[in-house]
Amino acid sequence: MTSLDHHQQPPLSSSSSSSTPTTCTISRYENQKRRDWTTFGQYLNNHRPPLTLNRCSGAHVLEFLRYLDQFGKTKVHTQHCPFYGHPNPPAPCPCPLRQAWGSLDALIGRLRAAYEENGGMPEMNPFGARAVRLYLREVRDSQSKARGISYEKKKRKRVPQLTNNASNLI
Repeated sequence: MTSLDHHQQPPLSSSSSSSTPTTCTISRYENQKRRDWTTFGQYLNNHRPPLTLNRCSGAHVLEFLRYLDQFGKTKVHTQHCPFYGHPNPPAPCPCPLRQAWGSLDALIGRLRAAYEENGGMPEMNPFGARAVRLYLREVRDSQSKARGISYEKKKRKRVPQLTNNASNLI
């Protein structure tokens, strides 16, 4: 996911006066979540007029997602493009680059978690708004059609249950 905060944070470590320096590593997910949260905070500060988090709505989240499209790397063919519906187009075309659905979906998941970790009430979470869910579904469907690849939800494999019935052993 593209982030406005390109600075890498050094790993957290204990005081240098300690005789045995230990390092605390933060998971890749937690690092990305923190960067995404910082980026969204910068977006709110740069918004005209500036927004506070408690006044942020699902509409503002959609505005943020559309803003991020300018940094996208996924070619999304328009319906008027001759390559619309082709998974591997044979030539370049002028269709726009957008954020991939999977990236947006993961971003929203991280921001939903970060919102609540930063004191937001779950029922007021703008990242879980119905409009955001519908937008993500629309992006997923339009991108899959533009590439000619239908999106199908992965089905969970059912593990056959073993029974301890003695009659089954006879």
